[in-house]
Amino acid sequence: MTDAPAPQTGGEAGATLMIRVLGQYLKDLSFENPNAPDSLRGQGQPEIDLSVDVRARSLDAETFEVELVLSAKAASKGSALFIAELTYAGLFSIRNLDERAREPFLLIECPRLIFPFARRILADATRDGGFPPLMLEPVDFAALYRQQLAGNQTGGAPQGTA
Repeated sequence: MTDAPAPQTGGEAGATLMIRVLGQYLKDLSFENPNAPDSLRGQGQPEIDLSVDVRARSLDAETFEVELVLSAKAASKGSALFIAELTYAGLFSIRNLDERAREPFLLIECPRLIFPFARRILADATRDGGFPPLMLEPVDFAALYRQQLAGNQTGGAPQGTA
């Protein structure tokens, strides 16, 4: 992995922002096909319930783990087709980033970087389970972050934490 210098400066005067992806990894994957083989006999267009959550935690002053949690449940005619849950994480080294900008960066930009990899894993799991691959549309992590902020202001549960 390489350092990705950004044109802006961070907390220290004149210090260049440095972001480095130290690693990406699958933390948890679960796929359930509770009604197989009946669920595989073409039951029409399923209803899919999808949820996205982002969590971030500090491992030390410059190292952060960001988890992208995807959960998909498909049903047709009231019968469950599949339940898929994925936790995919990235390990990031971030230097010279203003503390105020850290949380939005961790909850918007970091999941944006790892989302394509998590998307592929979820698509492969549904395909390997006997269904068409679940191809997720890109996620607007900035909108999710704004929803989290609005939920925190009204006393709701946060979508992600940093």
